[in-house]
Amino acid sequence: MSPIRDESPLSDTIAAPDPSLRGGSGAIRFAKTHLVKYGLLIALVVICVIFALLEPKIFPTWNNAKAILTQAAPLAVVAFGLTLALTMGDFDLSFGPAAGLCGAAAVVLMSNHGTPWPLAIVLALLIGCAAGAFNGVLVSFLGGTPFIITLATGTMFTGVEYLITGQKTIFEGIPESYIDIGQSSLVFGINTQVFVALAVFILGYLWLSQSEPGRYMKAIGGSIETARLSGINVRVLRASGFVAVGIAAAIAGILLTARGASSTPAQGVPLLLPAYAGVFLGSTAFRPGQFNMVGTLVGVVLLQVLENGLTLVSASPALINIVQGGVLIIAILPSFNASRRS
Repeated sequence: MSPIRDESPLSDTIAAPDPSLRGGSGAIRFAKTHLVKYGLLIALVVICVIFALLEPKIFPTWNNAKAILTQAAPLAVVAFGLTLALTMGDFDLSFGPAAGLCGAAAVVLMSNHGTPWPLAIVLALLIGCAAGAFNGVLVSFLGGTPFIITLATGTMFTGVEYLITGQKTIFEGIPESYIDIGQSSLVFGINTQVFVALAVFILGYLWLSQSEPGRYMKAIGGSIETARLSGINVRVLRASGFVAVGIAAAIAGILLTARGASSTPAQGVPLLLPAYAGVFLGSTAFRPGQFNMVGTLVGVVLLQVLENGLTLVSASPALINIVQGGVLIIAILPSFNASRRS
C-alpha cells in the first residue's frame, strides 16, 4: 500500500515558511534600517520633548521657536555650502575667517566710504566668491592639500579683515536697510535671515540632488579617478565646491553683521566647528554615510535646539559643551555600525 500524501496547498505553506517572518528577523532588520535612517530626526523630537517638559512656559512657545531658527540661520547657510565641498571629499577650514572678512568688508564700505548697502552686499559676495576661487585653484589645479591650504588661507583672510577694520568693532554709519536684513521679520514674525537660509537650502538641494553637476559631485566623492576616467571635469567641479563655500560664507557674514548692526573682529570664526558638526550629523540621516542637504538642515537645527534648551535650563557652558559633544557621538554611532556591517 502506497503512503498517503497530503497534496493540499497548506502543506507547502507550512513546509516553506517565509524567511523574513522567522523569529521576527525581517521586522528587526526593518526597524534597524529605519532607526539608522531617521535616528537624527527622532533624536531631535526627543530632545524637544525633554526641554518642553523641563521648561514648559518658555521652550515650546512660538517666540522661542523663532529665536532658534534665527540663531541657526547663519550657521545653516555655511553648512549648506560646506555640504557641497564635503560631498566631493574636500575639507575647507577657511570659511569662518572668510565670513568674518566679507561681513567686515560690507560694513567698512558702508561706514567708512558711504557705499550704498546693496552695492556693499554685492561686493561682499564677490569677495567671498574670490576667496573660494582662490582655495579652489590652489587645491584643484595646483594640487594643494585642502586641510593645509584652507588653514593657511583662513589665516590670511583673518589678517585682511584685521587690516581693513584696524581690529576694531565698527557700528557707526550702517544703514537701517542693511540692519533690517538681520533684525526685521517677514510673515508670521519670522526673521528675514530664516528666509535667506531657506533660499540657500533650496538652491543647494536642487543643485546636489536634481542637477547633473550635483550627480557628478557625488561621483567625485565616490572616486576621483573613476570620475576623471568617466569624462567628468573634476578640477572645475572641485573648484566650484570651494566657490560655493566662499559665497555661503559671505552670506553668513552679511547676516551676522546685519543682526548685530556691527562688525566685530573674527566674527565668523565660531561658525567653524558647529558647521562641521551639523554636516556630519546630517550625514547619518536619510542617506546614512552620504552628505545631503536635508540631513544638514536637521543636524544644524538639532544643535541649535540643544544649545537653546540647555541655556534655558541654566546649564553651565562646560556642561553645554560636554552634552553637545556627547550627542554628536551618539548620533554618529549608528552610521559607524551600518558601515561596519556593510
